[in-house]
Amino acid sequence: MALLLLLFFMLPLSISASGSGDAFIGVNIGLDISDVPGPTEIVALLKAQGIQHVRLYDADRDLLRALAKTGIRVTVSVPNDQLLGIGQSNATAANWVNRNVIAHVPATNITAICVGSEVLTTLPNAAPILVSAINFIHSALVAANLDQQIKVSSPHSSSIILDSFPPSQAFFNRTWNTVMVPMLNFLQTTGSYLMLNVYPYYDYQQANDAIPLDYALFRPLPPNKEAVDSNTLLHYTNVFDAVVDAAYFAMSDLNFTNIPIVVTESGWPSKGDSSEPDATVDNANTYNSNLIRHVLNNTGTPKHPGIAVSTYIYELYNEDLRSGPFSEKNWGLFYANGEPVYTLHLTGAGTLFANDTTNQTFCVAKSNADTKMLQAALDWACGPGKVDCSPLLQGQTCYEPDNVVSHSTYAFNAYYQKMDKSPGSCDFKGVASITTTDPSHGSCIFPGSHGRKGTRVNGTSLAPSNSSSSGCLPQYYYNDGFFTSSLGLVVLLLCAVM
Repeated sequence: MALLLLLFFMLPLSISASGSGDAFIGVNIGLDISDVPGPTEIVALLKAQGIQHVRLYDADRDLLRALAKTGIRVTVSVPNDQLLGIGQSNATAANWVNRNVIAHVPATNITAICVGSEVLTTLPNAAPILVSAINFIHSALVAANLDQQIKVSSPHSSSIILDSFPPSQAFFNRTWNTVMVPMLNFLQTTGSYLMLNVYPYYDYQQANDAIPLDYALFRPLPPNKEAVDSNTLLHYTNVFDAVVDAAYFAMSDLNFTNIPIVVTESGWPSKGDSSEPDATVDNANTYNSNLIRHVLNNTGTPKHPGIAVSTYIYELYNEDLRSGPFSEKNWGLFYANGEPVYTLHLTGAGTLFANDTTNQTFCVAKSNADTKMLQAALDWACGPGKVDCSPLLQGQTCYEPDNVVSHSTYAFNAYYQKMDKSPGSCDFKGVASITTTDPSHGSCIFPGSHGRKGTRVNGTSLAPSNSSSSGCLPQYYYNDGFFTSSLGLVVLLLCAVM
């Protein structure tokens, strides 16, 4: 299918809270997914794609452990449902920091904490204690001597900015001045940054054709079509810059002029329902590709040219369990099995770590899969799947390590390459996933590695989704995953006779 294309990804530039350093692109990791990838699979995908900055919506212990010693810079979050307790108790905040931060550093490179998310617009009853929660979290970091390494802030929806165009007239909803003023003072005092969620998709959708689609997607506009701020005469070629500058001007309205901005969420959905005709793969690809180039080129904004506006793309995975419009399930760059949703157009993106995986994807066994299911799928691949599993025999190049996960990975990948990486050929009842990391090791060279590719056989059958295990495969059984069904024994007897 055209949608299941391979992705180049990017990304590794360093953050500077002062805004004077190079910008980076990161990703948000949400896991409202029915078939959730394991922490090791998530980290393998991040490493394969060169992703060096991630934001978590909580402080998942297993994922933080998996991120240890990777060097990936991690932003953790205090979920909104924990905010009230932390905002009312210094001790509760200290306990949260002890469990979710101190327990993981320095092995896991935690660099920021989001205290809540869009609290003013989604949880207004918690607004009065938001700044207290931020201060309590920061105090716990100071006590642990981590306050210089880990910055504290809270992501806001751009909807708290009123009269956002022209940007020079923008101001924060004054209902929230009692929150915004002390928060901005905290950010300025501690050298932190304003976290802002910027969604040109929603601005475009709600504008009733007042905003051209090209303007939302960073597509080039003729000079006479650019938006001009009549007060500053600054020209705006895209919605993203206009919203970011509106936030700068809104801070200036409250007499704060030296606080940088980090965009904690931005993206475009690749699919929507009938009321969302512009949620398409092409538009998602165009927006995210142009956003990446724009950020990594350190273009800055018309108000602050050359000043980094680091941005986290929303998001790593499609989340099929998300509620709301159909588009809510389709913001991801990848499907849950690690397969890319589309190929980003990153040519000319400037200094960029691009992991070209166009012909370098592999099918591997999930490390946390049930061993009996792996054994059954291995039997199928080496039997009806017609994979050459002879390298797995004792004494051959891929016999070691002698375990079902390693041998299944070889067989699954051989089948996947033989089927020309066709959609569905890396499933095996959910125990396999696609990766861009070459699983070859030592003298064991996997099919598809370094340009080697299996030849596709005639026929259209894909890896088993409802098939039973069969085949003459006694060489590939393991003590920890022995397939002992009566069908398997009958097959073995038949093989022996034959």
